[in-house]
Parts: sequence; structure tokens; C-alpha cells
Amino acid sequence: MKGSADVLILTCEHGGHDVPRDLQPLFRHHTDLLHSHRGWDPGALVMARYLARELDAPLIAATVSRLVVDLNRSSRHRNLYSELTRALPDAERQHILARYYTPYRQQVEKTVARHSESGKPVLHLSVHSFTPVLNRVRRNADIGILYDPSRTREARFARRLRAALLQEASDLRVRCNYPYRGTADGFTTWLRRQHPAARYAGIELEINQVHSAQPAAHWTGLRRSIGRALRAALAPE
Repeated sequence: MKGSADVLILTCEHGGHDVPRDLQPLFRHHTDLLHSHRGWDPGALVMARYLARELDAPLIAATVSRLVVDLNRSSRHRNLYSELTRALPDAERQHILARYYTPYRQQVEKTVARHSESGKPVLHLSVHSFTPVLNRVRRNADIGILYDPSRTREARFARRLRAALLQEASDLRVRCNYPYRGTADGFTTWLRRQHPAARYAGIELEINQVHSAQPAAHWTGLRRSIGRALRAALAPE
């Protein structure tokens, strides 16, 4: 972002619920599942595109459903494939990896590496959304900021972003490392292993899906508030 000491890169791993044509028979009787939070992150891609425009930052996004393959999981994670694709023959699963998973991951990895190796510190913002109720438990947050507490740049940025969000809208419930741990299996966790803390900071921004389901004025207002808060958090100290 212009004016910031960091190179800002945005990604969105669960931007859609697209299913490749050759796999559509598997999903024929699972339309509701595909369009639920299990199939994608509603609102995440809209938010990511808005932030990329407002912050003049590159966005790398994918719209293949996480029920096909989860781009935010490491390649050996038990939930890399869903219950609909896990039982496919190995050759078909390898084809899914080669066609969708590997190209996306490599594009992000190469972008981060290019800046990191040139000596420019990278701030990677991975945009997600979360279902307001999971396993009958209501999540009590509007926005989650996920990070690794042991990495100083990430912890400092998370604090700045939370403060900026509350400055923009004091009624927002903003929680750190909620509704997931920032060190759990994910793309930012993988990238931390590839780059030193001084060169790479990975933040996952989690938006409660109740907001994208609200009337347009509310959803637009939240995007603007998050955009202004991010701009403030990214400003040189």
C-alpha cells in the first residue's frame, strides 16, 4: 500500500462455491450444502475486492468450492478434501490438486517470496468470513483478527487494527484469535514457516456472515469502516 512500510498483499481462499464440470455429478444432490458456509465464505470476496481497490493492493482470489479442495489447508491436512471428494480415486484427487490447489498456492507463495527476497516486508491479509452459529454455539464477535502472538509484527498490527476498528465503530465486537486460533493449520501458518518474522506477517481477517446478509446499506457501511480502519492501521507509526 502507498505510504506504508509494508507491501500489502490480499488473498481470498474461499471466495466462491464453483464446482468443476467433471465433478458436478458428485454435488448433484448437495446444492444446499454447496451454498452453505461449508461450501464457501459468503461475503469474503466482496470484502476482499473492496479492500484491494481502497488500499491499492493486489488481490489473489479463488472461487472453487472448499468442498472440492480447501485451499486454506496444508496438503496433508485431514480436511483438505471434503466428504464429497475424499473417496475419489487417488488419481482424481491428484488432478484436483494439480488443477486448483497447487497453482493458487504457488501464485501466492511466489508473490510473497518476490517481495520478501527483495528486502521488502510483506503484510499478507487473508480475507475470510465465519458462520454466526457453529454446532449450535453462537459466535460472539463481528470481526476476528487471527495472528501468531509470538511474531511481534503480527501482534502489533493486530492491536493497531483492533483499535482502529473500534475507533471507526465502537459497537463492533472485535476479537483477536477468534473464532479460530491464528496458529491453527492455514495458509498464513504455512507461509510463516517459509519466511522470517521480519519479512512476513500473516493476518486472517474474519467477518461474521450476519453482516453480508444485512441490507446493502449496512454491508456497504461495514466495508467502508474496515477499509478506513485498515488504512489507519497501515499508516507509518
